[in-house]
Amino acid sequence: MIVVLGCEERAKKEIKKTAINIEKEFGDKFFKLLVTWHPQNLDGEIAGHGSNDAWATKKTKELIIDFLKIPYENIIVSFFDADTYIYPGYFSCLAWHYLTAQEPTRTSYQPVPLYLNNIWDAPPFSRVFAFSSTFWHTMNQERPEKLITFSSHSMSFKALVDVGFKQTNVVSDDSRIFWQCFLQYDGDYKVIPLYYPVSMDANSAENLFKTALSVYKQQRRWAYGVAEIPYFLFGFLKNKKIPVKKKISLGFELIEGHISWAVASILIFCLGWLPLLFGGAEFSQTILSYNLPRITSRILTISMSGLVISAYVSLLLLPPKPKGDRRFNYLIFAFSWILIPIITVFFTALPAIDAQTRLMLGRYMGFWPTEKSRK
Repeated sequence: MIVVLGCEERAKKEIKKTAINIEKEFGDKFFKLLVTWHPQNLDGEIAGHGSNDAWATKKTKELIIDFLKIPYENIIVSFFDADTYIYPGYFSCLAWHYLTAQEPTRTSYQPVPLYLNNIWDAPPFSRVFAFSSTFWHTMNQERPEKLITFSSHSMSFKALVDVGFKQTNVVSDDSRIFWQCFLQYDGDYKVIPLYYPVSMDANSAENLFKTALSVYKQQRRWAYGVAEIPYFLFGFLKNKKIPVKKKISLGFELIEGHISWAVASILIFCLGWLPLLFGGAEFSQTILSYNLPRITSRILTISMSGLVISAYVSLLLLPPKPKGDRRFNYLIFAFSWILIPIITVFFTALPAIDAQTRLMLGRYMGFWPTEKSRK
């Protein structure tokens, strides 16, 4: 294994000692361990995850892979955040999928992201948000034909070299690298779900207000992935070799997903009373006006079963509670799911509208690193 610690030069004073300690402690534990320092203020770059990844992988290619003449096809690259915890069987699972895939060099490999590392430290609304994200990405694993890389993922080093590494001027680099490969290989590129987890931190800042702000900003950054839509649409127009069916299938999925992200929860919230408010006296005399609140109430009552199931599954996924914590905390955790209507409106829909409006008005976003802490 070649382990690369990608550090930012602008934070060198704060993390240099940590990087040195990591080199000393783990330098002889792997085939190679490399620490790279991504320079700041490079032309054409924005400071962020993608530009750091690009610098680190280019340096690895130059200093290790090309020097040792290792075939690119024999290398799998995994991109992980600093808070990512790798479970013991992950690399075995990844290697098996790589060796058995029909086209391993034209495939990305997506694990299930769990946000459990500090889940007991996070506020209730942050816990619910963390599990909601996990459930969403777990469901997406059941539709591999529409799956796009997100956060921690793995891919062939050959594909990374073929597309010229990650782009250095984008915020959503984890999804952009998929579209780079998809366009490079004329649509002959896909994502294989690993059905195996990696674990990261839930949002937990110094206090409740900062945590809420952090959740909002993180969701807004994720929602800024709407910038992929003009990128791949322009690529579809230029590349005539990609099958039209694939263009329509993936294009509709992403466009519809971002529209629903921004408006679905607000529409559900307004569904029952909005027609009555704007329908006027004439509408209030109709049978539809009489039945609408009752129908809406029954739909929402049935959907409550989904919340109960979500609460139950989230309890099953919880790590052991820290020593000293009361069992009563499990009950608090379960009942935290009643916050889901508030979370979906204020921490899902509004950040998405914010991100899409910024893109529409040309107020382009930079990369914002999520503040996370552990006790």
